[in-house]
Amino acid sequence: MDQQMNSQAANKLVRIGGASGFWGDSSLGPMQLVRQGDIDYLVFDYLAELTMSILAGARMKRPEEGYAIDFVTVALRSVLKQAVEKGIRIVSNAGGVNPKGCAAAVQALADELGVAVRIAIVEGDDVLPLAAAMRAAGTVGMSNGEPMPERLVTANAYLGALPVAQALDAGADIVITGRCVDSAVTLGVLMHEFGWAPDDFDRLAAGSLAGHIIECGCQATGGLHTDWAAVPDWANIGYPIVECRDDGSFVVTKPADTGGLVSPGTVGEQLLYEIGDPACYLLPDVVCDFRQVRLEQVGPHCVLVTGARGLPPTATYKVSSTAPAGFKVSAQLTIVGIDAAAKAKRTGEALLERGRRLLRENGFADFLATHIELLGTESAYGPLARRFPTREVVLRLTVTHADRRALEMYSREFAAPGTSWSPGTTGSGGRPSVSPVLRQFAWLIAKEQVTPTVTLGETTFTVTLPPPSPQGVAERLAPLEDALPVGPRQTVPLVRIALGRSGDKGDTSNIGLIARHPALLPVLIEQVTPERVKDYLGHLVQGPVHRYELPGIHAINLLCEHALGGGGMASLRNDPLGKGMAQMLLDLPIEVPESLLQELPE
Repeated sequence: MDQQMNSQAANKLVRIGGASGFWGDSSLGPMQLVRQGDIDYLVFDYLAELTMSILAGARMKRPEEGYAIDFVTVALRSVLKQAVEKGIRIVSNAGGVNPKGCAAAVQALADELGVAVRIAIVEGDDVLPLAAAMRAAGTVGMSNGEPMPERLVTANAYLGALPVAQALDAGADIVITGRCVDSAVTLGVLMHEFGWAPDDFDRLAAGSLAGHIIECGCQATGGLHTDWAAVPDWANIGYPIVECRDDGSFVVTKPADTGGLVSPGTVGEQLLYEIGDPACYLLPDVVCDFRQVRLEQVGPHCVLVTGARGLPPTATYKVSSTAPAGFKVSAQLTIVGIDAAAKAKRTGEALLERGRRLLRENGFADFLATHIELLGTESAYGPLARRFPTREVVLRLTVTHADRRALEMYSREFAAPGTSWSPGTTGSGGRPSVSPVLRQFAWLIAKEQVTPTVTLGETTFTVTLPPPSPQGVAERLAPLEDALPVGPRQTVPLVRIALGRSGDKGDTSNIGLIARHPALLPVLIEQVTPERVKDYLGHLVQGPVHRYELPGIHAINLLCEHALGGGGMASLRNDPLGKGMAQMLLDLPIEVPESLLQELPE
């Protein structure tokens, strides 16, 4: 009997579809996955780091809001009835800062559609009431050591997967959480389905990796892929599915007859996305080691993922909080014609000069910060920009101020260039609106100070975390000793030998690079050094650069500190999330042994 049960467990396959990568993702995902994905679970990730602040602002205006409304009005409205008919269970962090409000809206929708569902609510992540005591105790930022701001708008601990698993154990058809780590909506499903114990760290790391792969939607199926021209049918791109087994292995795929591409390259790029140190990827349930992960193409649009390792988690949760930092206004104008760049630059400077005079005359202090960008002239590249004449430029001007009234007065001036200064001025789009600036502040809180709860129907229970295990240390890998071939070398752009993807964590940019052939990894290690990256991107990166190796997928990961102008809403840049930084780095000139270039397709 035991052998039969073990055999059944080994053969069991759980299919999970990732329907959303952020609040605002396409409505195509849930419909595609429910109708043609043959899935058991549908999971949604909505909560980028600043989304919680946006939701908190919405709830301040209307107490019944504060959750991802699209989850109810668009996603579930289109698929809930069919999902229930097919027995597909749903897990989502759409609850934001108001999981109860989200659950009430889902229940109202279910009643309207005539379907019976059991909805569980996961709470306990809101630690704003604890902030004052934490501040008094001397809590500082986890990355910069700065003291906690005097006023916070939001403060939410990143909960783990155990509450999701226990909600499903209790019989929930739909689980709605507040803030949890993005991958927890998937790991919670797998802990429930396979009965994984909280100390089965290798499996928890594997399940977390499965969640990480699908948490950004189509980024795993060809979205943002370096070789974008090889990705077919963008309009019908397939959303990701993971086929998971009890041993922790899983296959990444997508629904049949959809666009996109699932390959070791597309999956590897997503694996690297925003993970920092791949030997120490910190999550509430496990510390993951992804350095020896292997990716294998096992069929058309099917990639087998194995090799994740896990260590005991830390005794703390990460808290993502936001603090008010004044107000911001940003506007764009298009300048057309001869000398467009020079005309746009002068327009921006004139707007700032006029603005400062207006501030002085009306008794306001100067701007806190200003930023001019000339989109279309490669201004984001700084000294790396290629200088060429262009006859169409978009002026982007952003300013910040401590007083909203100052910017409301100043914003009226953005229409004036239409008749005042440069010929060929157009595309103003009207008077820009003033918005609050929220600065991110991350800190750590002991897990015993946080109490996750699950509510299902009239029953609420506390989720008890397992006792802490002694902290482990990731296995030290032998240094890569592959010698590069001697002989002539050819200088090529980095993109010729590597794939790349970048993302953000606060003010830190994460740039992952995958060698296009395993033999080219030593080239990356030899030439893409932290020092060279810091020099090449020095106009953007103000802090140190750290490099980590992932020999399992012949990749390196670069962590660039103080690289995003404050990051998120605090940044004045057109690219506050660093999405373009990998694309910039892929132009880096690399000297490659000619014999290795022969390994690559033309």
